[in-house]
Amino acid sequence: MIRRIAAAALSFSALLALTGCGADSSADASSKDGTLVIGDQAKTLQTIVAASDALKGAKYKVKWAEFEGAAPLYQAVQAGAADTTYSADLPALQALSGGVKFKNVAALKNDGRHVGIVVGKDSGIDSVKDLKGQKVVVSSAKGSIAEYLLANVLKQNGLSYSDVKVQYLLPTDAQAAFASGKIKAWATFGVYQAVGLEQGGKLLVDGADGRVSGYGFVGASDQALADPSKKAALADFLRRLGTALEWTSTHQDAYAKAIEARNGADASVAKTLASAAYGKVLPITDDVNKTVQDVADLMNGIGVLEPNVDVAKSADTSLLN
Repeated sequence: MIRRIAAAALSFSALLALTGCGADSSADASSKDGTLVIGDQAKTLQTIVAASDALKGAKYKVKWAEFEGAAPLYQAVQAGAADTTYSADLPALQALSGGVKFKNVAALKNDGRHVGIVVGKDSGIDSVKDLKGQKVVVSSAKGSIAEYLLANVLKQNGLSYSDVKVQYLLPTDAQAAFASGKIKAWATFGVYQAVGLEQGGKLLVDGADGRVSGYGFVGASDQALADPSKKAALADFLRRLGTALEWTSTHQDAYAKAIEARNGADASVAKTLASAAYGKVLPITDDVNKTVQDVADLMNGIGVLEPNVDVAKSADTSLLN
């Protein structure tokens, strides 16, 4: 089981864009040939686009700038080595807070069920209110979507963030500790959440029904948006990506097989990854901005996002009309 988790770690971090370190990209976004350099994580977008044949007939070139996670991808955009970004809401907020020069140009959406708080079967924790005074392990780092879920459900249940003792652990380390009974409560995601439940844990709460936003973003560097040919190519790419994501929603078995083939995950892990993927590309509307602003405000309130971000001012809505 641990081998299966390790094989999926990079792929799932890309789907949720929770953490990341290190980068590997041969693309150069400063090239003058009009090529669109798409920032990707662990071949996630590449797999979706290739499996759905979404770029067939495109009249522009695409290069892939490949990274292991959100942080190095945003660093690459800042350095001019990629034209676009791709992450969940919190990494985008952190990058904006840190001064990276880009705009969110499209929203992504899933149902939020891929994030949850799992508790040990003998933990004595039967409700969110029972977390008061407990140590809660958060995977995988400060500012993750799992941490937002924890902060939000505590607030919804009349508790403050200081009512729990937070410890940050990488998912594989937390999985081993949870399996041995050393962790009572674990805020985690995806395959790790599924494995925790397989090991006898119980799901205290997940991110459905608005407990997490479910939003991610595709962004574009200020430099790319200032180039008319790249901006036009990006608008077309976003429409094609929307078609590709709809394909993954209606062809999950085929998408899972593509993940197996291109990302090295085994069948059960690939199925979990496929079910957790974003399913839509949406325009960035006032409702999207308000929902994600609530995320930013809460994380700022617990001292995780500083300085805070004005989400609406960080969007360019001209590409998807």
